[in-house]
Amino acid sequence: MTDYAKLDAWIDAHFDEEVNFLQQLVRVPTDTPPGNNAPHAERTAELLQGFGFEAEKHPVPAQEVHDYGMESITNLIVRRQYGAAGSGRTVALNAHGDVVPPGEGWTQEPYGAQIVEGNLFGRAAAVSKSDFATFTFALRALEAAAKPSQGSVELHFTYDEEFGGILGPGWLLKNKLTKPDLMVAAGFSYEVVTAHNGCLQMEVTVHGKMAHAAVPDTGIDALQGAVHILNALYAQNAEYKKVTSKVAGINHPYLNVGRIEGGTNTNVIPGKVVFKLDRRMIPEENPVEVEATIRKIITEAAAQKSGITVDIKRLLLANSMQPLAGNQPLVDAIQKHGEQVFGEPIPAMGTPLYTDVRLYVEQGIPGVIYGAGPRTVLESHAKRADERVALEDLRRATKVIARTLADLLA
Repeated sequence: MTDYAKLDAWIDAHFDEEVNFLQQLVRVPTDTPPGNNAPHAERTAELLQGFGFEAEKHPVPAQEVHDYGMESITNLIVRRQYGAAGSGRTVALNAHGDVVPPGEGWTQEPYGAQIVEGNLFGRAAAVSKSDFATFTFALRALEAAAKPSQGSVELHFTYDEEFGGILGPGWLLKNKLTKPDLMVAAGFSYEVVTAHNGCLQMEVTVHGKMAHAAVPDTGIDALQGAVHILNALYAQNAEYKKVTSKVAGINHPYLNVGRIEGGTNTNVIPGKVVFKLDRRMIPEENPVEVEATIRKIITEAAAQKSGITVDIKRLLLANSMQPLAGNQPLVDAIQKHGEQVFGEPIPAMGTPLYTDVRLYVEQGIPGVIYGAGPRTVLESHAKRADERVALEDLRRATKVIARTLADLLA
């Protein structure tokens, strides 16, 4: 029987080292865009080697990366085999190193990794470089204190979550570089996530005709056309609120326009406007039908404005994650140890986010989301100023993962 106290004690004894590891990871920027993430992978591999872990480096071909809109990606795999090859389960732990740019409004340095009142601040401190640390030190504790005799553990540190994961875990899976039996992806400490939303992102180019603002009738205002289309799209949110998911933790679909650009100058009727939309899909929705409906709304609204034409381009289609029956051992172990370590029940539920876990699940690999972090995305400040992770959440989540690995490999 596993002595969980020994695992906990090892993590406590090495926690300062774990925090330092996370600080060093946060201090190497991975803003995506532009997505020059290979340097972070190199630094991560160097740090892992200091722990005796050899990281396989899997660079994605430059042309693929550039065509995708990023600059460099090197995904990492650490493989640790216990006992004979093929004995026991292979459990993968995945976290992503790419992250959105810091933006404005920080009270701490975005890449300073300062510790203030028990929180480590920095872009990606919570999502999800924290789980580079959680998973690495859980694995170290497992080997030092539990000494498994069968099965294997893989660390998957990837760099394409913000763009959809296709060149991160998707690339590793497509190239048959991994096929674990179970997997855990970076998440938060107070729930184990078994389902998540899908996401459709599209770029819409609205064409009109440029003209001098002094003679507006000689042009066709692409911005007015775009406003008409946007009003039609936003009107759908009232309808989406009438559709609710049966998955706990997920509410209703939603549409957001996150970027708009166009025009050439203040005194010119804009001849072209481009906007990008994000449509979150609940697990019950059909992505093909969702995309067809969005395209229909856009084209019909454009047709109502004389002279306006549109080009519609799909940027991303991330399917929702549906739980696989085989994930129960993961759920059971994380809930059991989470309650023991945190002193409160850890519910199994869905999240409105979309993640890389769907790519594993689509390959028939049962997976869940769990790691170091607060109760909500809002509390973590993920994708906002002053992102942070509570160090006690990091410590306790590491214990939960180490205990879970010990159970799964027993």
